[in-house]
Amino acid sequence: FIWFNCILLYLFFFLLSRQTFTCGGNITGQSGVIGSQGYPGVYPPNTKCVWRITVPEGKVVVLSFRFLDLESDNLCRYDYVDVYSGHANGQRLGRFCGTFRPGALVSTSNKMLVQMVSDANTAGNGFLAVYSAANPNERGDQYCGGRLMKPSGTFKTPNWPEKDYPAGVTCSWHIVAPKNQIIEVKFEKFDVERDNYCRYDYVAIFNGGEINDAKRIGKYCGDSPPAPVFSEGNQLFIQFLSDLSLTADGFIGHYKFRPKKFPSTTIPPTTTAPPTTTRPIPLKYSAALCQQKCKRKGTPESHYCSSNFVITGTVITAVTRGGSMYATISIINVYKEGNLAIQQAGKTMSTKIVILCKKCPYIRRGLNYIFMGQADEEGRGMIAPQHFIMAFKSKNQRAFNMLKNKRC
Repeated sequence: FIWFNCILLYLFFFLLSRQTFTCGGNITGQSGVIGSQGYPGVYPPNTKCVWRITVPEGKVVVLSFRFLDLESDNLCRYDYVDVYSGHANGQRLGRFCGTFRPGALVSTSNKMLVQMVSDANTAGNGFLAVYSAANPNERGDQYCGGRLMKPSGTFKTPNWPEKDYPAGVTCSWHIVAPKNQIIEVKFEKFDVERDNYCRYDYVAIFNGGEINDAKRIGKYCGDSPPAPVFSEGNQLFIQFLSDLSLTADGFIGHYKFRPKKFPSTTIPPTTTAPPTTTRPIPLKYSAALCQQKCKRKGTPESHYCSSNFVITGTVITAVTRGGSMYATISIINVYKEGNLAIQQAGKTMSTKIVILCKKCPYIRRGLNYIFMGQADEEGRGMIAPQHFIMAFKSKNQRAFNMLKNKRC
């Protein structure tokens, strides 16, 4: 019997390896496999492929990624796979790139749409996913989330509170209140794998009805419950994601609808001075900025805390546009990631940096530097004359490693 199962498994993967995957299509049936164009080869550039999956009426679609290798980016702006519940104007269940495989994704009807987009640059081997039909309210380790429309309610991680949440799970809760109300969310208990940047397991909360980084309220992990969250409008989208390694207790959260003017207990200002803002002043090229005398000041240690990101890397490309220089950096080491968008293809990491004044500080293609600067809202590194760049040599590695232990 064991040998028979092994032979069947071998035949499955053999047939899969011979299958030709095209760019999108309409797919029906109880179960099946979809893959990026040309999988397992490298997917082509500048493409947009759409798969429309339909399972029998009365069922929902469950999609599981078996393989994922797309150009990596913190915001998945370049190459990505979008998964939607339904075929038209459906709720987006997630956007994915890089090599991290999400947990099972479940539609709210018998239809699901998968869309893959690639740009003109870095590519990978694409994706392979398996879909199947399931009963609508089926639950268990793999299935969680849903649409919440009652005036109050509870949401929690799978297995709560008996044991840890499982690895490789994606849960999405879409909370919808009447149009004249907002939503308050509070976490009673909270224990999600800790990481300084919440890169592995996390809860993300968005205004509106889908994952949209421009409308993200917060991203949370660790063992301290987040402060209460209030929506701007009548919809909130909550996503919980766990990777394939460490897990923890999980969480239980509660929501309730509130009048639109709640909370209204703000204290009126006692002065007429304009309110202060913590938003960074955008860095832009200007003739006045670049007329300053170019002289490096300070040390890596003195600039570390004031810098949003700190990396060492090799200048791969450097192109002058206007008065600024636009560079691609192949990363050697990351000491402080901040908001910098880092792309990954295989084991190679890279990022985009703009030297606002092309000759200050001056960089040359092919050389190694330590870069310390600020990142804009799109995650692009910005280096102004007052920031810090210096040549990097391997003998300095030990000294730079000390930066990681610096307290700010």
